[in-house]
Amino acid sequence: MLTELVHQKNCKKHEMVTDLHTGEIACSSCGIVSLEPILDLGSESGGLNSQDYQSNTRVGAKRSLKMIDMGLSTLIEAKDKDVTGKSLSMENRRMFYRLRMWDRNSRSAVTSKSFQKAFTLLDAISSKLGLPESVVEESAYLFRKIAARKILAGRSTAAMLSATIYATCRITDTPRTLQDIADAGNIKKKVLQRTYRFLAKEMNLSPEAYTPSEFVTRIAKGLDVSEKTQRLAFKILDLCAKKHVSTSKNPMAMAAASVHLASTINMERVSQLKISKISGISAVTIRERRKEIVNKVGDVTIG
Repeated sequence: MLTELVHQKNCKKHEMVTDLHTGEIACSSCGIVSLEPILDLGSESGGLNSQDYQSNTRVGAKRSLKMIDMGLSTLIEAKDKDVTGKSLSMENRRMFYRLRMWDRNSRSAVTSKSFQKAFTLLDAISSKLGLPESVVEESAYLFRKIAARKILAGRSTAAMLSATIYATCRITDTPRTLQDIADAGNIKKKVLQRTYRFLAKEMNLSPEAYTPSEFVTRIAKGLDVSEKTQRLAFKILDLCAKKHVSTSKNPMAMAAASVHLASTINMERVSQLKISKISGISAVTIRERRKEIVNKVGDVTIG
C-alpha cells in the first residue's frame, strides 16, 4: 500500500499494466511493481484434453456428504516412485505397501460398506423422484447422524434410507408422498411408515405435515389443465381451510379432489381415473373428498 502511495505521488503517467505470466502489476512508465498479487480468474483448462486436465488440475472433485469419504480421501498409488520418478528404497516400499493395505482395509470397514450401499441407493431414489441436490445432501447428512447414533444395526438399509429421505422432504417442504418414496425405494409403504415412525422417535424429528396446496401444481401439471383451473383449485383449498375442513389426514387426496372439482367447474373434462393414476389416490377416495368439500364449503364461484 505504501509503495502505491509513493508511486502515485512521484509518477506522472501512472499507467499500470499486468504481466499474466508472473502475476505482477507494474507501471509502464517508471517500472515500479505493485506489492499486491493478482489471481488468475480464467479457465484452468488451457486447451488441454480431458485426460491431461485431470492429471494437471489443481483442484479435485467437489465435496459431498453422499460420498463415503465426503470427497476428502487421498489415494496412495502403487508406483513405488517418488515425485521425480526415481525408484523408492526397499524400506520405503515396505512402508507404502503397509499404508496402502491400511487404507484399503479402512475403506472396506462395516460402516463404509453401509454408507456405500445407502448412498448408491440415495442416488437412485433421488434420480427417480427428481429431488434437488440440496435435499440429497440433507438426506446424506441426516443418514450420517443416524449412523452415529448406532441405530442402523439389524435394520434394512433400504427402509432406513427411504425413511430418511421422506423425513428430509418433510423438513425441507419438498412434496413427496410415502407412496412416492416407497415405490422409488422398492419397499412396501407399511414398512416405510413403520420405519419413519421409529426414526422420528429416535432422532426427535417433528416436521410439519404437508398441506394439500403443495400437491396441486404437481397434479395440475400431470393433467395439463389450464392455469385458470389451477388457481381455482387453490381457491377451493383456501375455502376449505376457512370452513375447517380436515386436510391433514391425506393432503394428496384433498388436492386431487380440489383439482377435479375445479376442472368440472371450468368445464375441462378430466377423468377421475386419470387423476387417480397421477396422484396415487383411489377414485373412490377422490369422490368422497370431493363430496365432503361440496357439502361443507357449498357452491364455489369462479373469481
